Amino acid sequence: MTQGLHNLVAPAGARQGKKRLGRGRGSGLGKTSGRGHKGQKKTKSGNVRVGFEGGQLPLARRLPKVGFKNFDFKVTYAPVNLGRLGERFPAGATVDPAALVAAGLVNPRDKIKVLAAGDLKHKLALKVHAISAAARQKLEALGGSVELLGKPSGEAPSGKAD
Repeated sequence: MTQGLHNLVAPAGARQGKKRLGRGRGSGLGKTSGRGHKGQKKTKSGNVRVGFEGGQLPLARRLPKVGFKNFDFKVTYAPVNLGRLGERFPAGATVDPAALVAAGLVNPRDKIKVLAAGDLKHKLALKVHAISAAARQKLEALGGSVELLGKPSGEAPSGKAD
């Protein structure tokens, strides 16, 4: 007989019966229903939160604060390799974020960093947010150029409205 969904049988011991609590002492789970006698965890909603240590000063508060995470201000870049640029763009092309989005290499909201992996055979004019030193060296050896986008001017804001 072939096996199908209509005749599947679970192996012995694979399925355990539901515990029927509070159905008499003879069941072994009557009266206190496996919760023991007295105490906070005896009732329906009686439990303690994760990390609660019975009033003792919790571990998280006993240890000193340490470290700092700058997640909110971390700048992440979408990596694009020179080899991929060489495949997708002709010689002398200007490669800016809009062109990279159109080529399907990055998402519109990404900041772009060019890396040196792969071989570039012709010069390109890049307008990107960041570039590795090795990629810049390869590109400039072929006569290409790099313009970095979104770099601050270096002037501190005056704090006054114009």
